[in-house]
Amino acid sequence: MRRDHGGDIDAAAARYGGGDWIDLSTGINRRPWPIGALPDHAWRALPTAASCDRLGRVAADWFGCDPAHVLPVAGATAAIQLIPRLLPPGRAAVLSPSYNEHAASLRAAGWSVTDAPDPDDMEGADLAVVVNPNNPDGREFSRARLTDLAGRVGRLIVDESFADPRPDLSLAGAVPDNAVILRSFGKFWGLAGLRLGFVIAAPDLLARIAQAAGPWSVNGPALEIGARAMADRAWADDATVYHSEAGLRLDRIARRAGWHSVGGTHLFRLYDTPDAAAAQDALAQARIWTRRFPYSDTWLRLGIPGNRAEWDRLIAALGPA
Repeated sequence: MRRDHGGDIDAAAARYGGGDWIDLSTGINRRPWPIGALPDHAWRALPTAASCDRLGRVAADWFGCDPAHVLPVAGATAAIQLIPRLLPPGRAAVLSPSYNEHAASLRAAGWSVTDAPDPDDMEGADLAVVVNPNNPDGREFSRARLTDLAGRVGRLIVDESFADPRPDLSLAGAVPDNAVILRSFGKFWGLAGLRLGFVIAAPDLLARIAQAAGPWSVNGPALEIGARAMADRAWADDATVYHSEAGLRLDRIARRAGWHSVGGTHLFRLYDTPDAAAAQDALAQARIWTRRFPYSDTWLRLGIPGNRAEWDRLIAALGPA
């Protein structure tokens, strides 16, 4: 069964017509890291242990953790789907509302899943899943609170897919023995097509995940691009500053349109609107695609425009103040 997600510009174009669409539905950085030319071996040779280790070291330096605790994987979603199948099924508590792939993957692997509005409701669960900062409302949970939660559940999964601009929130540097941290590459660096992510956990669990994923699970171009991009601290600093300021600007524009901020992260903002379907439709007429949620008639999520032309189109589509 197809699950509700952002993206799917093809469906938007089928409904509203073709054209130059701006996809603000996903929370993926629209100012991607510039790839440039890649060496031939990244394309022609099978990925090597050395190239995987290189990326692991660069990523560990970015995350602030031991390289022995980092495993590159073919996207954070791949890990979300795989890990529940490697653990004995039991009772899982998943932060709600949140990224819907977690609960769906757990149920598909035979877990009993309870929606938990707050981490305090997860005590005693065999597995607890928290997205930090949360998607779609941007709720944040401190390291101390999550470390405490790890001590009150069997295992804790923390999805930090939107945490790259917020290292102060990350558990990666002191991951509890029973915790698993998931990180996405494609969102912050704006290269989701690479399908690259990371699992941060105890080495014994990483070995099981690597065995289940099989050889060459991360392709050569992803290993090369990931290592280069994650070592580019100047670009990352500029991206963080841009999105910090751009998020505030988007909030001001939304307020003028009569929307109220619910929250968000550096890469997306969530608004309470009078009618999310009508708001999405109005923006789609201008070929701007946004994200609605099946559990709310008023919430609308927007990613951050990437350049002046995109800002101008968004402002024009929302109408005068």
